[in-house]
Amino acid sequence: MRALGVTNDTALLRRLNTRATLHALRQGGPQTLTQLARAAGLSRQTAEVALADLTERGLAEESSPTEGRAGRPARRFRFRAEAGHVVGLDVGPRRILAMLADLNGDVTEQRWLDADEHMPAAERLALAERAATACVEAAGLARGGVWAATVGTSGVVDRSGRVSVSTLIPGWTGLDLGGHVGRWFGCPGFAANDANLAAVAEHWRGSARHVDDLVYVLSGYRAGHGLLLDGRLRTGRTGSAGELGRLPLAGWEDPSVVLGEAGRDAEEIFQAAQAGDEQALAVVDRLAHGLARGASALVLVVDPELVVVGGGLSRAGEPLLERMRAHLAEMCLNPPEVALSTFGEESIALGAVRMALDHVEQERLGL
Repeated sequence: MRALGVTNDTALLRRLNTRATLHALRQGGPQTLTQLARAAGLSRQTAEVALADLTERGLAEESSPTEGRAGRPARRFRFRAEAGHVVGLDVGPRRILAMLADLNGDVTEQRWLDADEHMPAAERLALAERAATACVEAAGLARGGVWAATVGTSGVVDRSGRVSVSTLIPGWTGLDLGGHVGRWFGCPGFAANDANLAAVAEHWRGSARHVDDLVYVLSGYRAGHGLLLDGRLRTGRTGSAGELGRLPLAGWEDPSVVLGEAGRDAEEIFQAAQAGDEQALAVVDRLAHGLARGASALVLVVDPELVVVGGGLSRAGEPLLERMRAHLAEMCLNPPEVALSTFGEESIALGAVRMALDHVEQERLGL
């Protein structure tokens, strides 16, 4: 039993050393063995053993020598971000976006496809698969080249990746969306609510990258909200946290009705508001008031540092933010800062990429 314990401890120590080396290599770019050992907090010999393991797994390789240096250059090693890929999808009522990203989360391919909001679920799934497959084929990847895939969509999505409630997309309720996307590429598949994934994207690389407590407002055909506390996505017991569009008191008005009453299309109103047109500003104020009422319910409960506004209405820009700030100041004890989404229409798919990477990092990279 003692020998078994020693063996297990040795194996665990080796895994920890490899993890530290991989983390240092991934974060620091091409490095010499000495630099890598220092960054990982390991001896040079231990780092060399870990590096050999990573090289055997296809996650590390010797990088090309730097040109222009006199003498024999020191060997440098790099993380092979291209060793694996993930797919992130945004499947909405009218548009589908697919992204392919490497192990650093850098998007290498993406495809937009238009959809019909009334199309059957099977056709929508086929369209999403076509968009994702086009990305994979354009990158020249074999089937096993995709290590995980995530799809974001409207409605309530439970932790298993099944859509439990969907009012915008026909035939979506009860669909095992995560299972479908996983079968397309023979990899682990996941699904999540679109507003939640947009919040993840903003916290990862966007407007909320420096804060850990935020509310994301997805403004468009409906109001959706994503919530991160202490840097972690909070979806609630059934995945329905943030579905404030269900609450009549939240004051949400259908934007198409508000804009229709104005007698001008959305882009014209938004541009006019940014130019100072009073009638357009009044329309934007009405939209901002509805968004603020919904967001204030979460702000009063969780007291976030930041509210990020994304979705179609965010195209109104600074006039919308100014009015939201004013309305939140009236509704909340300690109103947070309000910012526009960094990624706009790409935020949901990018959040799906991040969720797929989370799985890969934990299950395949051991980070």
